[in-house]
Amino acid sequence: MVPMKSVREVRSAAVVINAASRRGAAASGPAVDMLRQAGLPIASAHAVSSGAELGPTLERVVAEQHDLVVVGGGDGTVSYAAGLLAGTGTALGVLPLGTANDLARTLEIPGALADACAVIADGKVVDIDLGRANEQPFLNVASVGLSVGVTEALSPQLKKRIGPLAYGVATVKAYARHKPFRARLEFPDGDHSTLELEDLLQVAVGNGRHYGGGNTVSPMAGIDDHMLDIYAILAAPLREHVKIARLLKDGSFIDHDRVFHLATRRVRLVTERPMSVNLDGEIATETPTDFTVQRNAVHVVVAQGTMSATFDGPAAG
Repeated sequence: MVPMKSVREVRSAAVVINAASRRGAAASGPAVDMLRQAGLPIASAHAVSSGAELGPTLERVVAEQHDLVVVGGGDGTVSYAAGLLAGTGTALGVLPLGTANDLARTLEIPGALADACAVIADGKVVDIDLGRANEQPFLNVASVGLSVGVTEALSPQLKKRIGPLAYGVATVKAYARHKPFRARLEFPDGDHSTLELEDLLQVAVGNGRHYGGGNTVSPMAGIDDHMLDIYAILAAPLREHVKIARLLKDGSFIDHDRVFHLATRRVRLVTERPMSVNLDGEIATETPTDFTVQRNAVHVVVAQGTMSATFDGPAAG
């Protein structure tokens, strides 16, 4: 399939909405109506109510080879769809209907449904990087340690009731139960020396810029820079973690003396015992984990004026 560079080239589009996401059920009907009214040639529309149904539906829609697939849901839903669309040339439209919506934040896609639909109907197509963790896709951040505990403490009911504030509540619960761990970071390309770390709170590998409901991976992180940003936070007294937490929004926490930070294109994370890995809010694999970045892998629709990503084309991949 020849990649599109403009939404005006769309001849066939499909919509898949995760109705189990925070705003999915209420948005599924209006979203399809708005997109059709904006002139998009929607050939099929699906509102999916369960995780078991979501994967097969997305796989079937991608196999239909539409020019555009619009996906509504949280970051986990969108990342799964991006993994299926990577390398196909089909463009991804994003309706941020989850709790954190960090990909939308990175790509400057508005949270209001009508505005997000307007971006899809009149936007431009860019290509962004896709992270892989043991080949499983992620767009924002993959992590081990405290964040896994946070994900486990985040019930759907809590997210629907209080929205992004649920992350703070879940973090307090997870912090109280967290046990420090040891890890080794290996760099197959030889761009960094092997790093042995102990007494860890968390290790994260960022492909995008934002995660966790608006935190920033690092001041220089981007979803179009063909690099993975890695940070490791060491365990410390509570007062130090409070200081680090205050610096998460702008990414300046990487300068704290209890944080290691570096950038690379490939890294292998090994822990003493297998540990779960959180990929954009979903527990999807475990350590040891090989992380890579697929350059310019996913074509996505963004607003005409955004500078968050560009269309580099396959020659830059």
